[in-house]
Amino acid sequence: MTAQLVISRTYSQPLCMRLRYEPADPYVVRAAFFVHSDEPVEWVLGRDLLADGLNGCAGHGEVRIWSAAGRGNESIYIALGSSTGTALLEAPVQDISSFLQDTQALVPQGTESGLIDWDAELAHLLPRG
Repeated sequence: MTAQLVISRTYSQPLCMRLRYEPADPYVVRAAFFVHSDEPVEWVLGRDLLADGLNGCAGHGEVRIWSAAGRGNESIYIALGSSTGTALLEAPVQDISSFLQDTQALVPQGTESGLIDWDAELAHLLPRG
């Protein structure tokens, strides 16, 4: 989908944003942003956080998401911060909403934990002796 990198109140730059959801990692959405290169900048966002941002303000710290839908602007804003700076992205609410509906068809909200291999996760976390 096409999003906008917000530079100022009066200027933004279009960029390609690709969202990816994998049922094997059911709690997250991977967002890839293509800016001035073939190599994307990728962020991992909570699926619930993205959904909560459609209905109001969500997140804190490095990732904040909010919707401007209903205020004459059908956009969702995603603020991403790191030690190297902050980016404000604007994307169409309808595109994000449709994407999240597709993820819900694959893995309904509340059923995510049934897809996780807890033994493998524990083996990865615990020291091997």
